[in-house]
Amino acid sequence: MAEVVLLRHGETEWSVQRRHTGRTDIPLTPEGEEQARQASRLVGGHPFSLILSSPLRRAQHTAELAGLAPIVTDDLLVEWDYGAYEGRTTAEIRETEGAAWSIWTAHVSPGITPGEQLADVAARADEVLVRIRAALATGDVAVVAHAHLLRVLTSRWLGMPPADGALLMLGAGSVSVLGEEHGAPAISRWNLDPTVTERLT
Repeated sequence: MAEVVLLRHGETEWSVQRRHTGRTDIPLTPEGEEQARQASRLVGGHPFSLILSSPLRRAQHTAELAGLAPIVTDDLLVEWDYGAYEGRTTAEIRETEGAAWSIWTAHVSPGITPGEQLADVAARADEVLVRIRAALATGDVAVVAHAHLLRVLTSRWLGMPPADGALLMLGAGSVSVLGEEHGAPAISRWNLDPTVTERLT
């Protein structure tokens, strides 16, 4: 079966600081650009039937530096809209929301602009998966996007609740592969560091 290759965009200043980076369109750091170039050793030149990217520049720039072309942008692949939590770290948010707060289980407090709920992100991921599955009939598919979005998408690929994306750590610039085993959706490879991984095959 054809496979789905996931590429998380490279490092940004906010990802280094562990800030929730949703719709804020910030660029890659020099290290993030190098991560994307290293990813080209894994994915560059591969004959994908479809290459999808978030429209945000950190994702598109990663795709370009990784040698992926032609790129088709899809607005459904933008990162989670964190609302008033945008730009804040989990530690900062927990100072007001409590020590157990997590974006995966958050209930919006009074006075907080909610942004998207997990169910909203999952609905977008499900729409993207319909497009991906159609393209898999003619070959592998690449998806360049964001950590939380890709973790939700992977959960939905596996038929799991979207909140199970909390179990899937995904580093900046990492490459992962989704496929099937005995006809069931599976993770083939996960969170590969392109600076130390030679090739996917």
